[in-house]
Amino acid sequence: MDPIQRITAPTLDVLDALLTVDGPAWGLLVIKATGRQAGTVYPILERLERQGWITSSWDDETDRPGPRRRLYEFTPDGVSAAQDLVAARPSAATPARPARSSHRPVTS
Repeated sequence: MDPIQRITAPTLDVLDALLTVDGPAWGLLVIKATGRQAGTVYPILERLERQGWITSSWDDETDRPGPRRRLYEFTPDGVSAAQDLVAARPSAATPARPARSSHRPVTS
């Protein structure tokens, strides 16, 4: 498993969504869980698979209408690393940097 070169907020969202699903997840499920666009989610899933964090396979459910779904699930090393990254994620309530004051100091 290769390390992720850039950990972005969308990557953390995808990892978190995959961690919260019981069993394999498909792309549209991850898109709905994260609120991210398909053009963001699918490249992240492809990159995670290339780097050995997740595996994918095509579903073989024939009773369900619609196109076949590609199912994604963590590798054993990937799930452990994803749990560590998501747990270390900064809280959304904590600003990344202190806000600048818009007030200028009063000079006499």
